[in-house]
Amino acid sequence: MRDYFKNTRFLLVIFHLLLGFLLLIGVFAKFYALAVVIVGFLSILKNKNSYEQAAMWSAYLAGSDVLFRMSGGMFFHEMHKYAIALFLITALIVEKKKSEVNPIFIFYILLLLIGIAFSDIPYPESVRKAIAFNLSGPISLGVAAIYFYKRQFSITRLLDVLYCLALPIIAILSLLYFKTPDIRDIAFGGAANFVASGGFGPNQVSTILGVGVFVFIAHLLFKKKFTTILFFDAFLIIYLFYRSLLTFSRGGLLTAIIAILFFATLFIYSKSDRITSVFKHIGIVMFFGLSVWIYTSDATGGMLENRYTNRNASGVKKKDLTTGRTEIFNSELEGLFKNPVFGMGVGSGKFKRLETTGLVIASHNEMSRLLGEHGMIGVLILTMLILIPIFNAWQQPAYAKAFLGAFFIFWFLTINHSAMRVSFPGFIYGLSLIRIKLNETSKPKNESLKE
Repeated sequence: MRDYFKNTRFLLVIFHLLLGFLLLIGVFAKFYALAVVIVGFLSILKNKNSYEQAAMWSAYLAGSDVLFRMSGGMFFHEMHKYAIALFLITALIVEKKKSEVNPIFIFYILLLLIGIAFSDIPYPESVRKAIAFNLSGPISLGVAAIYFYKRQFSITRLLDVLYCLALPIIAILSLLYFKTPDIRDIAFGGAANFVASGGFGPNQVSTILGVGVFVFIAHLLFKKKFTTILFFDAFLIIYLFYRSLLTFSRGGLLTAIIAILFFATLFIYSKSDRITSVFKHIGIVMFFGLSVWIYTSDATGGMLENRYTNRNASGVKKKDLTTGRTEIFNSELEGLFKNPVFGMGVGSGKFKRLETTGLVIASHNEMSRLLGEHGMIGVLILTMLILIPIFNAWQQPAYAKAFLGAFFIFWFLTINHSAMRVSFPGFIYGLSLIRIKLNETSKPKNESLKE
């Protein structure tokens, strides 16, 4: 399977560039989304997860969640979260080499379910939908954690999983190119731009494009060409960064930048020629990053600076840096203080805000939602989710910490500005729990990674 993967990389990239155009057809989008789920499930069954097919197909689903939401390919709202859980549970059942299942994440899922008993969903709202909307992401995370916890991955195999994650992100690039108008026809201001994001949430689009930049940079640092053509890789990195800037979503882009800086810093530290690496890698990234920023700023009439300095279209400084998120955060903390033991109940938060503000606003912050809707149980859940991956990474060498820390940062920062609306945060959290071993085929020549 390794040779097959190597020989088809470029063709798969070209296919996904074409796919972005084909997904403009709504019927095709639904057909392709269903085909991915069916083919992925059959592949896991047929191969008995012999080459981590479950991880690769789950990665593809995590990367394609935003893609299918943008193109209308979702049969139901949380399809990808359920499909990822199905893939990983099936793999645990059928794989020949049985992995140890850590009971702590089963306990985590049971803790989440307690909050259902205290849900207060007003009529005629659907209780099922409210609970599914709030728990499908955390439960999908729990299943991913059960599957990936201390599972062994070589660098080569991990890069293959990340390759699968990034393929649908390439299709998003293509879809954005065909779906959005000319940049000169887009009215940019001091807020996130839905038009430049293909009509979908700028937060989610920006985040997933930033993930694509991370995957490409990880390949380049390990001297692995994503598309097999270095120039093409460089072009895609630049275009990913450019499209992410155009969304005007600060949270999504800054999350990716922080994760990439953390990864690059520890990767460089793990090498013997650290000084040379700092000047070579950081210098190149800074040059191209600054060039893309200047070009994008000019193309948006200087509005990019206004957005990142928290100014409106007229250049006047805004009072609220968080665009209303602080108010939501405070309302959920208030729910914790009023119901400290069990919280407000799953799905109740946005309806409580309706009573106080007159607006139905879903939470943007998974941490505050857990605290407000689950009370002290939410405190316990968050403590578990934060400490376990930190202890897991602490015991591993620097090159492994680079990956695991970046995965953890993607999860932690994403749930703080975009909650768990898509399946990516739950999946990437699972990857933060793996064990990474250095294999000779992934070791760059004349370089020694610190053990």
